[in-house]
Amino acid sequence: MSLGFEAIEAWKTLPFFQGTGVYEQSGWIAMDEKGSDVPVRIRENFHALDRDEVILDMEAGEVRSRWGGLLARTDCSPFGSYYYNPSAGWADAAQGLSIMAGEAVRRGVRYEVGEVRRLLVGDQGVRGVETETGEVYTADKVLLATGAWTSHLMSAVEDELEMCDEERIERQISAAGVCVAYFQLSEAEREQYSQLPVFVYGEQGEVIPPTKSGELKFTIATSFKNTVKTPSGHEISVPAAHSVDIPQELKDDCISNIKKRLPQLLDNDRRPDRYRLFWDAISPAQQPLITRHPDPRLSNLYFSVGGSFHCYKFLPIIGKYVANVLGGVGNGTEKDQTWAWKSTEGEDRGVHESLVPKRELSDFV
Repeated sequence: MSLGFEAIEAWKTLPFFQGTGVYEQSGWIAMDEKGSDVPVRIRENFHALDRDEVILDMEAGEVRSRWGGLLARTDCSPFGSYYYNPSAGWADAAQGLSIMAGEAVRRGVRYEVGEVRRLLVGDQGVRGVETETGEVYTADKVLLATGAWTSHLMSAVEDELEMCDEERIERQISAAGVCVAYFQLSEAEREQYSQLPVFVYGEQGEVIPPTKSGELKFTIATSFKNTVKTPSGHEISVPAAHSVDIPQELKDDCISNIKKRLPQLLDNDRRPDRYRLFWDAISPAQQPLITRHPDPRLSNLYFSVGGSFHCYKFLPIIGKYVANVLGGVGNGTEKDQTWAWKSTEGEDRGVHESLVPKRELSDFV
C-alpha cells in the first residue's frame, strides 16, 4: 500500500505530467460486502502506514446523497460498510503510457516496435529476441514486461529446456480476462458523471469516471482464462485472439452489473456503446513478479509482469524497483520476497482474489 501513496505523489508531481490532465484526484468510494474481511484487512494496512486519515467511513444514506445523487438508485443491499478515500484517483492509461514513453525516448532510450516471435537461447542464457519480420535484438540482460502474453512467449523456451510444470512461468502468473463495458456520454452527461469518484462495487468490479472524451467505463470482476496446449502437451493461458468478439453471456453479465451500480444509464433500453475483453497477467496473491528467472540456464532473463488488474497505477515509480533487480541491488527483504519467484504456492490471498479466474472463456460461448 505504501507504493500506492508513492505512486499518487508521482502522478501529481512529476514534471512531464504537469498540465497534461493525465491524473484526476477524484477520490474513491468503496463498498464492502457483508461478512467480508476485506474492510478489516484494508484498515489494518492503512493503520500500519499511519494513514488512517484517508479512510472516511460513510453510511448508505450518505453514499446515496453525495456526488449529485448519482448513486441514489444504486443497489446497496449486498454491502455492510462503505469508506471514502479522498486521496485516491485515476489515470488515463493510454495517455500516461504515451507520455512516459516519450520521456524515455527524450532521455536516450531507443524505442523499437515489433511483434516478438521467439526468445533466442544460447549457451550463456537468453541472447535476445527475434521478431515476426526477422529482426533480431540482442542484449546482455533481457527483461520481459509482456503481461498476459508471458506464458505464450516463454512456452517454446520451456519446452526446449524440458521444464516440468512446476518450473514454468504459468505457475507464477496466468493470463486472465475480464469484460469491460463503455458508455459514450454526451457533454452534459460527461459534466454530470465527472462528479463521481472511482466507484468500487465490492468485489464485483468498478466504475471509472468519464474521460475527457466522455467515455464512462465499467469493469466486471467475472474473470476467465483461455487455456491452450503447447506442442509438448503443457497447458498455458493466453489472451483470446479477438478482444471485441464478446460472448452474449458476458454482455448480459455486464448489463446485470450496470443495473446494480448506475441503473439510470439503462433507462429507455439504453445499452453500452461498446464492449472489450481486457487481459492481464495475474498471480495467486495478485502481486507482481519482478525478479530474475531462477533457472541457471536463463540467469540473464528477468520479469516485470503480473499486473493483476491493479498495478498500472505504479507506472511512474515501478521502473526504479525493476532497475534495482536488474542491477542486483534488490529492494529490501519485504519487496524482494513479495515479488520473487515462488517455489511453493503461498497462503496470501490478496485483496483482489475475486479476479483470480475460475472459469474458461469457452464456458461463456
